[in-house]
Amino acid sequence: MQLSDPLFPAAPVQVLHPDTDTALALVCDSPHSGTDYPTDFGYAVATADLRRCEDTHVHWLWDAVPRVGGTLVHATFPRSYIDPNRDEQDIDPAMLADAWPGATTPTARTLELGMGLVPSHTPTHQPIYARRLSAQEVAHRIAHYWRPYRRAVAQALEAAAPRGPRWHLNLHSMPSNAYERLGRVAPGPLADVVLGDLHGRSCSGAFTQCVAQAFRQRGYSVAINDPYAGQDLLREFGAPSQGHESLQIEINRAIYLDEHTRELLPRASRVREDIADLLHDIAIYIRSACPTHPDSHTKDRPCPSP
Repeated sequence: MQLSDPLFPAAPVQVLHPDTDTALALVCDSPHSGTDYPTDFGYAVATADLRRCEDTHVHWLWDAVPRVGGTLVHATFPRSYIDPNRDEQDIDPAMLADAWPGATTPTARTLELGMGLVPSHTPTHQPIYARRLSAQEVAHRIAHYWRPYRRAVAQALEAAAPRGPRWHLNLHSMPSNAYERLGRVAPGPLADVVLGDLHGRSCSGAFTQCVAQAFRQRGYSVAINDPYAGQDLLREFGAPSQGHESLQIEINRAIYLDEHTRELLPRASRVREDIADLLHDIAIYIRSACPTHPDSHTKDRPCPSP
């Protein structure tokens, strides 16, 4: 079954700009919550299984970002079509019917789980296609979906802070059986929230702890880099030594979503309200960290000092 959506959505990426008088050097992006399935997808798997790839409703959970002065970027196309959080060369040549014109550097995750730039398998290990894709198909997806998304995030970050420090939150949701999906033995219950900073390479410990504290103060359990440490968008945009903070946030789907139907649970509105509230804490932290901001000397920081 194919979902009936246009080959070219109105826009492969949506950018919601700050709607407050004082914009922050904050950009949040949701690369996997898109649900516009292009008509040229040509998948051969049950739609319900394919949708398990989605971070459904994540951009809705974080829709307060513009109200606190940040920019919210989100994909409209699905991750299963092409994944904007993977490197452009993370392609498994075995998926292709003809030769790829450039270099391919598939990761072990791509080869083992089929979760590369263009996923070949669903999270339940079902093959997405009953065919091989042409190189032209993949090139089309890169040109019209992957690159516009990456360009939108880069432009939003540049606009938010042409010089000086900036903060980037890479937004996701994770399945409640995340350890099982990764082929790992769970050390205990999956946290409500997992923060990933590439083990300190994409974000300072101070900002990671700021966000962790903001969630914990609202009753959420938080883990750091376990089981997810981050992916390509963090590698692209995180450079804490230059003041470029990039942090991945994974929300356990079981706390807001029916993982089978993709429908919101009654608690979802509370989760959304909590996120809107903690965004104010993050905004205070960012204003405190920016010496040119009028609020830079505030004493009432809810997060650790930068």
